[in-house]
Amino acid sequence: MNVLGISAYYHDSAACLLKDGQIAAAAQEERFTRRRHDSDFPRNAVRACLRLGGISVRDLDCVAFYDKPFLKFERILATHLASAPRGLRAFVQAIPLWLDKKLWIPDLVRRELDYAGPVIFPEHHESHAASAFFPSPFSEAAFLTMDGVGEWATSSWGTGAGNRVRIAAELRFPHSLGLLYSAFTYFTGFKVNSGEYKLMGLAPYGEPKYVQLIYDKLLDLKPDGSFRMNLEYFDYVAGLRMTGRPFEDLFGGPARKPEAPLTQREMDIARSIQEVTEEIVLRMARHVKAQTGQKDLCLAGGVALNCVANGRLHRERVFDRLWIQPAAGDAGGALGAAYVAWHHHFDKPASSRNRDLQHGSSLGTEYSDEEIRAFLDERRIPHRLLDLDEVVELLAQGNAVGWFQGRMEFGPRALGNRSILGDARSPQMQQRMNLKIKFRESFRPFAPAVLLERAGEWFDLDVESPYMMLTAQVRRRRPMSDEEQRRFGIDKLKVVRSEIPAVTHVDYSARVQTVRREDEPLFHALLSRFEAKTGCPVLVNTSFNVRGEPIVESPLDAYRCFMRTEMEALAIGNHLLLREGQPPFSEEARPHELD
Repeated sequence: MNVLGISAYYHDSAACLLKDGQIAAAAQEERFTRRRHDSDFPRNAVRACLRLGGISVRDLDCVAFYDKPFLKFERILATHLASAPRGLRAFVQAIPLWLDKKLWIPDLVRRELDYAGPVIFPEHHESHAASAFFPSPFSEAAFLTMDGVGEWATSSWGTGAGNRVRIAAELRFPHSLGLLYSAFTYFTGFKVNSGEYKLMGLAPYGEPKYVQLIYDKLLDLKPDGSFRMNLEYFDYVAGLRMTGRPFEDLFGGPARKPEAPLTQREMDIARSIQEVTEEIVLRMARHVKAQTGQKDLCLAGGVALNCVANGRLHRERVFDRLWIQPAAGDAGGALGAAYVAWHHHFDKPASSRNRDLQHGSSLGTEYSDEEIRAFLDERRIPHRLLDLDEVVELLAQGNAVGWFQGRMEFGPRALGNRSILGDARSPQMQQRMNLKIKFRESFRPFAPAVLLERAGEWFDLDVESPYMMLTAQVRRRRPMSDEEQRRFGIDKLKVVRSEIPAVTHVDYSARVQTVRREDEPLFHALLSRFEAKTGCPVLVNTSFNVRGEPIVESPLDAYRCFMRTEMEALAIGNHLLLREGQPPFSEEARPHELD
């Protein structure tokens, strides 16, 4: 039996294929169209999933869409009517897309796919809950989902057992942890629905000077983690902005304009809302623990991508074990919707498992060595046979290496398949990668990939973290001088704090990826050889893309990114490209659909 899950028309459209209850493939549409956070119908992702699963549309038994469009429209209509006439302008802007597409999703699904079978519509947070529990390593657990908003729910909790997830309670719009965090993302000059991780990365540069102000003026936070927001300070309910004039007055001036210089105010605001977010997550988790009595917790929804809050939740030991959906945002809703169809609609039993069923999240497209060699030969691109020892030597000499291997990752993190790698020991690597390769803000931290068997020696981490969903403290620190300790703001960035400064944030934290030999044999072998040469089992691992673009999907994407940046080498399949000797690069049109 084949079930196709789809998320679309909001942000991060995606598709997922379950074959007899097992994840056969999953991918985000942005990777194929090259439009970041693409929200259109995921026709290319669907096509890729069907091809990877070896089936066609006529083999599908069910299609599951990740939320209920009519309930969502009811919320939008009710919200704008309640705020009339002020909300009229926002309503007028929103309604054409609903009349054109979103109200007709059942027909659009059938027409796009040329499909005549059943289509089901789980609720948004039911899809998140299913994506959190069913692939997890637990046969029974609590779940907590947190995001901006689904139909009406903005957070939910409940339990999963066997082949069922059951939502026990929810927080409802307009009171939303995701929208609260996005409001501060907007106010500090970053883009909503994509810049939240920048706000999280900025937080350690600041001081929590606005925490009490947030509690006093913006939030009525209860012991169970539920809260009400003071909507006088927010504009997202009826307006076209996240925050309005009262918010500006509260924080001493207008919102930072995008790309404007960062000031200490933005850093302090980022630190403050991060601490508030962590407190809310902890209170919610403690309440869920008290209500369910479960030992294990599964997380999903966009807020679950806040790896700093996840790390604190792990360290506080509210639950014995955590499992966080790697594609926690809306893309993962496609996976959750497919699971709801499989387990709830068809009443299929849950799989037995000792480990999670996400397969390292290596669920996307893959290119054979023959396909890659044909691509290189057709374009007369100089290349040689890949030698891991040569790649290790390049990395040890301070070079940045593009790493394109195996199946593309599902979710926002590159996990060693579509990555850019560097030497974590280099004091210059963090700044060089940000400015010369990724073309992004200099304050942004990088994540370490570390051999699982060595992780505890380098990080204060006692569990696996294969999906980069937890932060931990770096262990091998270097003493700072009095002058270095007095630095504040962005000046903190200039201090070498550990033996692996390229992945050590200014608060000594790191978003750790542990690499297991069984899951990533080639990447594990590279790390092992790097350790044998240097004594360090850690590499910088950042996504294979530049600012504003999705992670690369194809050999052409990888080559274009390689040639546009200052990477010194590209390891693509069984082939190695060196920058020296490459012919001049000319842009080629990227087809928007798969052949």
